[in-house]
Amino acid sequence: LKPLGPQAARTDGSTHRSFTDTPSAMPPADLGRGTAAAALGGVRRPGPYERPGGAARYGGRSNNRMDRSKTCPFLLRVFHKIGNHHGLEAFAVRGKEPVDDELQVYTWPDVTLRELADLVKDVAPEARTPTARLHFRLIYPDKSGKNVMTELGEVSTGKRGPDDLKPLSTSKFQTGDLLDLAIYP
Repeated sequence: LKPLGPQAARTDGSTHRSFTDTPSAMPPADLGRGTAAAALGGVRRPGPYERPGGAARYGGRSNNRMDRSKTCPFLLRVFHKIGNHHGLEAFAVRGKEPVDDELQVYTWPDVTLRELADLVKDVAPEARTPTARLHFRLIYPDKSGKNVMTELGEVSTGKRGPDDLKPLSTSKFQTGDLLDLAIYP
């Protein structure tokens, strides 16, 4: 950084210096995952939600996906149960959810059910079996403030299905809503 000139007087009587960036003085800013590594000749590693081939691998169009390197993720609370869903009464009182069955995931609104299933498989051994099915439900408050459940979809670990590419953003999901997940091994 180099000063532009002598101290300048502000309208309130104080003084300050103005500075400008000198390209040779500062390294390039890291504007996203791997940008600095690429500028320095390194190899860019994919992040946890990125797949080889990008969105095209799942049949989606990459120009419809948000830029996750420039968008802040949010906390998604996923409550899983083996063999069945939780009852709606388990979510009746905010702060008294079944935390023993909770997974906390930082993700983006365009996350697909397949991506969520892959994350669940990392922590739940029952979801890793070739015949496992993961059934997702959305829990959100209605206009009166009472929680309601709606079906999101089902992902099978053994084969691809129609709900694999379904992003949360295509449902009624809003930040702060919960997911209930039934794992059928």
